[in-house]
Amino acid sequence: MTQPHRSGPAGGDLPPIDIPGLGLLAHAIAAAERGWHVFPLRPRDKRPAGHPERDCPRTGRCATGHRTPEQRATTDPDLLVAAWTHAPYNVGIATGPSGLLVVDLDTLKADDEEGTPDGVANFEALCERAGHAVPLTHRVRTARGGMHLYFTQPDGARLGNTAGRLAKHVDTRGWGGYVVAPGSSTPNGTYEILDGRPPVPLPDWLHSALTAPRGPVRTANPAPVVVLGGGSRAAEVALERETAAVRAAEKGRRNAQLLASARAVGRFVAWGDIPRHVAEEAFQAVGEAAGLSASECRATIRSALDWSIRTARPRPAAA
Repeated sequence: MTQPHRSGPAGGDLPPIDIPGLGLLAHAIAAAERGWHVFPLRPRDKRPAGHPERDCPRTGRCATGHRTPEQRATTDPDLLVAAWTHAPYNVGIATGPSGLLVVDLDTLKADDEEGTPDGVANFEALCERAGHAVPLTHRVRTARGGMHLYFTQPDGARLGNTAGRLAKHVDTRGWGGYVVAPGSSTPNGTYEILDGRPPVPLPDWLHSALTAPRGPVRTANPAPVVVLGGGSRAAEVALERETAAVRAAEKGRRNAQLLASARAVGRFVAWGDIPRHVAEEAFQAVGEAAGLSASECRATIRSALDWSIRTARPRPAAA
């Protein structure tokens, strides 16, 4: 952002001040004034600025251990000014420390079949089946044309991230996650506020859907699932166990654990007990939360599931 020319002591013009991050700083401060903890993302990107855990030098702010974006997020205006006058960073909101649970309604992917409902349509169908209207709350349009619905977390709750648990193309971000704030932009577009009202409390029925011990809610156009010998429950247990293993993996072992865990779940995908997209989205979310890059996660998960589908033995032989 370039400010107008200013007059100097002798009446001459001083050169303009050019601070590319000034507009984004305003958005960072606006979020912080709502009590939301923010941190810098790479300019015109969704990834956090700074180093990932695997490259942490263990010096400076990380002298006592790597500090994740969630730990670095702040509402301190002095720290925000120092960051955004340094570079035109995009703005990330750490949902957990901010007391938020954000429902992410995604757009269709390139490999989705024609006529497949997107995240907005699936969420509307989910609300209708639950007997409730779509909640009116703080809403943000994402760069790709999806939508973020902001809710406050229930008192005492620490809801984390989910991928596809509610419905296909419907994810959530809570503790351990973040969303890109309004005002940020990527090559796909800009994040814009659609409804500026304060976030409302997460509805009880949505809270129950996120915490109930069951599989993903069926969508308006669900992927076919072939249940063989009660395998769907076993698949759910395996997915929970293996994503937990990725989350608990030590630095330097996370990619290898992601590969092994995705392969372990892959046989259930091969048997038709769990849709491939559910496994992919669950491992993608936990892999990124563990510090792996999005592209690294995608490549590892795709390779693992392809291998499992290619090599899976028939169910009786694998029992």
